[in-house]
Amino acid sequence: MKTIGEIVKQLIRETPFLEEALDDDLINISSLSRKLKPKVEKELHKKVQTGAIVMAIKRYDPGFNYKLKFGIKQFVSNLGDLIVQSGLMHYTFENSDTIAEKHRELVNRISGDQIYYSVSRGIFETTVVVSNSIIELVEEIFAKEKLIFQKYRLSSITLRLPKKRDETTGFFYYILKSIALENINIEELISTTNEFTILVREEDIDRAFSILMRLKKASG
Repeated sequence: MKTIGEIVKQLIRETPFLEEALDDDLINISSLSRKLKPKVEKELHKKVQTGAIVMAIKRYDPGFNYKLKFGIKQFVSNLGDLIVQSGLMHYTFENSDTIAEKHRELVNRISGDQIYYSVSRGIFETTVVVSNSIIELVEEIFAKEKLIFQKYRLSSITLRLPKKRDETTGFFYYILKSIALENINIEELISTTNEFTILVREEDIDRAFSILMRLKKASG
């Protein structure tokens, strides 16, 4: 049978941003205890005193979270240059027997040009992100494919990652959380082994860039 402490620990770690807020003493523990009380009682199938939950929160060990933050901050401080691209367009097409052929045609026709493009194929759909300058070409090539979604006026920020990205737990969460807290919607994510690209609306690009630069400088 679970203890109050185990349930509280689980609830804290399942709630976005709550653990960090507790670590930074930004949460009123009594108020949090009252909020968690119905969930704790549901798990235990019995009534629980609020004071017992308060004690469980106070005993919660944030040591792992501090260690995690330290490793992430070291990683962020070693990020390469942030590269911004503006004037982008996002399409999503339903996968078909001809979608790969259309992708190859697009690559062949823009080969040698300094044009931004990215293609990501999932199980059911394919996303194409390109510079606005070749919108007509994309729409010509993919004209017979089923268009699921499209969005104009996007910009991207590409982060060049240190070589040990696979050894750093929580990096993507740390970056995405910081952007989410500023109420910036991420339109698309593109990732390779040593690059990570975030697409946002053009009107949000300056704020997103400032957030990432601030994180990088604060971690240095």
